[in-house]
Amino acid sequence: MLNTAQLPIQMTPQQARHLLVRTGFAPTQAEVDKLVGKSAQAAVASIITSALASKPKYPPPAFVSQPPPLPANQLKTVEERQEQRRAQIAEGVALKAWWLREMLETPNPMAERMVLFWHNHFATSQQKVVRSQAMWQQQQLFRTHVLGSFATLLHGVARDPAMLVYLDAANSRREAPNENFAREVMELFTLGEATQGGGYNEQDIKEVARAFTGWSVDRDDFSFKFRAPVHDIFSKTVLGKVGLFNGDDVLNIMLAQPACGEFIIGKLWKEFVSPTLDKAEIKRIAKRFAQSGYAIDTALADLFTTDAFWADSNRGSLIKSPVDLVVGTLRQFAFGYSDVLPFVLKTAQLGQNLLMPPNVKGWPGYTDWINTTKLLERKNFTQQLFRAIDPAMGRMTLLKVGNAEAALALDADAFLKPYGGRADGVPNDAVKMALADVLLASSATQNIADGTVGVVYLRTLTLDPAYQLK
Repeated sequence: MLNTAQLPIQMTPQQARHLLVRTGFAPTQAEVDKLVGKSAQAAVASIITSALASKPKYPPPAFVSQPPPLPANQLKTVEERQEQRRAQIAEGVALKAWWLREMLETPNPMAERMVLFWHNHFATSQQKVVRSQAMWQQQQLFRTHVLGSFATLLHGVARDPAMLVYLDAANSRREAPNENFAREVMELFTLGEATQGGGYNEQDIKEVARAFTGWSVDRDDFSFKFRAPVHDIFSKTVLGKVGLFNGDDVLNIMLAQPACGEFIIGKLWKEFVSPTLDKAEIKRIAKRFAQSGYAIDTALADLFTTDAFWADSNRGSLIKSPVDLVVGTLRQFAFGYSDVLPFVLKTAQLGQNLLMPPNVKGWPGYTDWINTTKLLERKNFTQQLFRAIDPAMGRMTLLKVGNAEAALALDADAFLKPYGGRADGVPNDAVKMALADVLLASSATQNIADGTVGVVYLRTLTLDPAYQLK
């Protein structure tokens, strides 16, 4: 039975905004208004139901329907190989731009946030995989199971060509089992670190590696291929279980461990609730998670209806990722834009290069997102946005990031009107309080000079360090 003693029965605007910020990206006022007055349970159910039914808004990049490129060893010259590599990089940029546009314009941001979560959990980089089509296929795997069964998703990832290449598993054979995937599937994907309760040892890793021998990739079309002649068919001992295990068998053994559910729920807790774990609540939710067949939607519903999720002490306890900052700012203020490429480059500049996490552990997040230099870069981004549409700056309309630029538009009057403000007016105390509630997850740390008006006032609010929190 869930503890619902402190859950909102009729959500206030502040509570509705908190739910939408945490489960998606910074919402518009219209999105907030739809949830005001609803119970927490009803609002959570609505968000999850919409996410389960979510479909991409735009068609995929053209390259995904093209024949797979020739394997590099079939290209005759260095120039051909270099040209293919350039084409793969360009396709990767196109995929990033497509995905960021989906995040910006989707009516179901919860779905896109979870695709991003799984991309970070099962971290894979195109820098090593190279093949843009493989990265596309992996993202479709995440989208298919985004709020479905974690168990099914895990089995799918173990067969995913991008993952097999990234973790050097594609060439693993019984004479020389590669332990990279075996180690990471236990430490990073299912059970957590051995020293933190994972319950396995080095011998378990070696045995799991044996079970995955022969799981490979077809060189012609880059699909999964099981190579039976190089699979280790002999008995293995994994976490105390003995048998003629293959890869699927050892994954099921991991899924049967209580540590698996607790590890996944712990990561979701840090993503959505607080950087401080509540071990008792995590155990409770993890038990239900496992009993449900690892239904991700069940786990999320439980997380979003904990007292901790709604506690005032946890407001503003999370730091916006670069994607949160860029996508959330553009969505909340309803910026118009002519191209998404500058925003792809900006998230990368701020430390979150989509399709290229730093390593198999993914982006660490939280305080790793911000230091003195990164905070200045974040402030410069919102400065750029608002200066580009500020009439006082000579009606600039272009945002430039690297070699990319986008025309921007913002109807400041439309944004300010619901709070009693005007683009050409000095906000009174009531408007100032309303805007602070809308834009800041915690109390402002800086004062704004009297007489500041319109777009400049909004821009200045986004420069407050509290704007970096959620």
